[in-house]
Amino acid sequence: MKFICNKTELSEAVSNVSRAVSQKSTIPALEGIKVKISDGNVELTGYNLEMGIRTTIQATTDGNGEFVVNARLFSEFTRRMSGDDITFDIDESLVINMSCSATECSFSAMSANEFPELPMVDRTRSFSVKQNILKSMINMTSYAASLNESKPVLTGELFDIENGSFNMVAIDGFRLAIRGENTDCTEKYHFVVPKKALLEVSTLIKDDAEKECVIFTNDRHIIFEIGSVFVISRLLEGAFHNYKLSIPADFKTEVIINKRDLSNSLERCSLLIDDKNKSPIRCEVGNGVVKISCRTGIGKINDAISADISGEAVTIGFNNKLILEALRAAEGDKVRIRFNGAMKVIEILPLEGESFIFLIMPIQLKG
Repeated sequence: MKFICNKTELSEAVSNVSRAVSQKSTIPALEGIKVKISDGNVELTGYNLEMGIRTTIQATTDGNGEFVVNARLFSEFTRRMSGDDITFDIDESLVINMSCSATECSFSAMSANEFPELPMVDRTRSFSVKQNILKSMINMTSYAASLNESKPVLTGELFDIENGSFNMVAIDGFRLAIRGENTDCTEKYHFVVPKKALLEVSTLIKDDAEKECVIFTNDRHIIFEIGSVFVISRLLEGAFHNYKLSIPADFKTEVIINKRDLSNSLERCSLLIDDKNKSPIRCEVGNGVVKISCRTGIGKINDAISADISGEAVTIGFNNKLILEALRAAEGDKVRIRFNGAMKVIEILPLEGESFIFLIMPIQLKG
């Protein structure tokens, strides 16, 4: 077997599929990348039994076949080769001879027989979303997915599509993040994708990518088609929280505030908080001012931020990390923050509309 391909294209492809390569497995082949050579194409696959990534690049080929190569060696040699085109010559003993310009090297591959096939997903049931929108939806909600494995379904994100509306939802018991978009999809979908797979999908999407990402799914797996890259992941089983019941029907106080001003204030408070010195942030809202204060064993801080405030005055406590992560995920220079009393959920929304809704549980203040 032999193939010649562009070094830059191959290096990018190897980097992409390496995201799904198992770091440590009882199946040695899963610690490598499967390479399949066919007429004019080289297909690369990484798979860790939970998530797989496959991509294909064009190449000049001589012969067909497949083998598994060590992911680290493949990546490093490809990236460090001199010249523009790399030639691979694989002999019957699966020794790879690799040459590029004046550089030559060789290393052993292994048989592809032990490399499991990726799960099959019927391509008839699918929907599409623009890649940059999908990236935004993931980045604005993934922070709220649970890290607690005791309820695995909450370590993923819900895809909820119905009546022309597409909501992506994450929840961990202390906060909830919803990012919504209109969709042309007429079918109903309700499934949960692992956060890790979604973060890989987001990484693979370029920031300015406006092409469609086609998504195929069945009861157990999902495929994201991002150009020439395919990401396949298992779905999470279990009943996801009925998030719509958590969204407040009304509010008593609404604050329109500069996101950066509030974030800077909370980051100053963070300097007084560590594992040994924990304290909720005290927030007093009224008379056109949001007063932020915090006191721990390290010290104390008082701050005030001008804001547009309507409704009742309120004093509320909250975890500064939860609010900060929500503010970092929010789009726009300003946000709306709604309160419904001192012990009711805090709601963060965009300045206009409800393209995202972030909910955070408050903390009861002493005294």
